[in-house]
Amino acid sequence: MRARITNIRTLADLREYVNQTLCSHHQLELGAFPLTERWLTRSGKPCGLFFCLHGPRSVKFSAIWEMQHNTVLFYTATGERFLRTQLASAPRLDMAAA
Repeated sequence: MRARITNIRTLADLREYVNQTLCSHHQLELGAFPLTERWLTRSGKPCGLFFCLHGPRSVKFSAIWEMQHNTVLFYTATGERFLRTQLASAPRLDMAAA
Protein backbone atom coordinates (compact mmCIF):
# COMPACT_ATOMS: atom_id res chain seq x y z
CA MET A 1 0.00 0.00 0.00
CA ARG A 2 1.33 3.39 -0.95
CA ALA A 3 1.08 6.52 1.21
CA ARG A 4 1.32 10.15 0.23
CA ILE A 5 0.77 13.61 1.66
CA THR A 6 -1.31 16.17 -0.20
CA ASN A 7 -2.76 19.62 0.36
CA ILE A 8 -6.55 19.85 0.02
CA ARG A 9 -8.22 23.17 0.86
CA THR A 10 -11.95 22.62 0.28
CA LEU A 11 -14.48 19.83 0.20
CA ALA A 12 -14.75 20.32 -3.58
CA ASP A 13 -10.97 19.79 -3.85
CA LEU A 14 -11.32 16.60 -1.81
CA ARG A 15 -14.09 15.30 -4.10
CA GLU A 16 -11.97 16.04 -7.17
CA TYR A 17 -8.88 14.39 -5.66
CA VAL A 18 -10.85 11.25 -4.70
CA ASN A 19 -12.48 11.02 -8.14
CA GLN A 20 -9.16 11.48 -9.97
CA THR A 21 -7.35 8.97 -7.76
CA LEU A 22 -10.01 6.27 -8.07
CA CYS A 23 -10.33 6.74 -11.85
CA SER A 24 -6.57 6.75 -12.36
CA HIS A 25 -5.95 3.65 -10.25
CA HIS A 26 -8.71 1.66 -11.93
CA GLN A 27 -7.94 3.02 -15.43
CA LEU A 28 -11.35 4.66 -15.86
CA GLU A 29 -12.14 7.75 -17.90
CA LEU A 30 -12.46 10.75 -15.58
CA GLY A 31 -16.05 11.98 -15.43
CA ALA A 32 -17.54 8.92 -17.14
CA PHE A 33 -18.90 7.40 -13.93
CA PRO A 34 -20.85 8.99 -11.07
CA LEU A 35 -19.25 9.64 -7.69
CA THR A 36 -21.59 9.62 -4.70
CA GLU A 37 -20.85 10.53 -1.11
CA ARG A 38 -22.35 10.06 2.31
CA TRP A 39 -21.44 11.63 5.64
CA LEU A 40 -20.42 9.20 8.36
CA THR A 41 -21.46 10.13 11.88
CA ARG A 42 -20.53 9.11 15.39
CA SER A 43 -22.86 10.16 18.23
CA GLY A 44 -24.69 12.40 15.77
CA LYS A 45 -21.58 14.35 14.72
CA PRO A 46 -19.74 14.02 11.38
CA CYS A 47 -16.61 11.86 11.66
CA GLY A 48 -15.91 11.10 8.03
CA LEU A 49 -17.07 11.06 4.45
CA PHE A 50 -17.63 7.92 2.37
CA PHE A 51 -17.12 8.22 -1.40
CA CYS A 52 -18.29 5.62 -3.92
CA LEU A 53 -17.37 5.62 -7.60
CA HIS A 54 -20.00 3.62 -9.50
CA GLY A 55 -17.95 2.04 -12.27
CA PRO A 56 -18.75 -0.23 -15.21
CA ARG A 57 -20.81 -3.39 -14.76
CA SER A 58 -22.06 -2.21 -11.32
CA VAL A 59 -18.53 -2.36 -9.87
CA LYS A 60 -18.01 0.05 -6.98
CA PHE A 61 -14.73 1.61 -5.84
CA SER A 62 -14.58 3.55 -2.60
CA ALA A 63 -12.66 5.97 -0.43
CA ILE A 64 -13.16 7.22 3.11
CA TRP A 65 -11.99 10.54 4.50
CA GLU A 66 -11.40 9.87 8.19
CA MET A 67 -11.66 13.26 9.90
CA GLN A 68 -10.00 12.45 13.24
CA HIS A 69 -6.67 11.53 11.64
CA ASN A 70 -7.31 13.63 8.50
CA THR A 71 -6.53 10.76 6.14
CA VAL A 72 -8.16 9.42 2.99
CA LEU A 73 -8.20 5.65 2.55
CA PHE A 74 -8.77 4.24 -0.95
CA TYR A 75 -10.18 0.76 -1.65
CA THR A 76 -10.58 -1.54 -4.65
CA ALA A 77 -13.87 -3.23 -5.55
CA THR A 78 -12.81 -6.23 -3.44
CA GLY A 79 -12.21 -4.08 -0.36
CA GLU A 80 -8.41 -4.11 -0.52
CA ARG A 81 -6.82 -0.84 0.56
CA PHE A 82 -4.44 0.43 -2.12
CA LEU A 83 -3.58 3.94 -0.93
CA ARG A 84 -3.50 6.03 2.24
CA THR A 85 -3.25 9.79 1.84
CA GLN A 86 -2.42 12.05 4.78
CA LEU A 87 -3.90 15.50 4.23
CA ALA A 88 -1.62 18.39 5.15
CA SER A 89 -4.61 20.31 6.55
CA ALA A 90 -8.31 19.58 6.92
CA PRO A 91 -10.56 20.84 4.11
CA ARG A 92 -12.94 23.66 4.99
CA LEU A 93 -16.39 22.23 5.58
CA ASP A 94 -19.61 23.75 4.35
CA MET A 95 -21.53 23.17 7.57
CA ALA A 96 -24.81 23.13 5.63
CA ALA A 97 -23.58 19.94 3.93
CA ALA A 98 -22.53 18.25 7.19
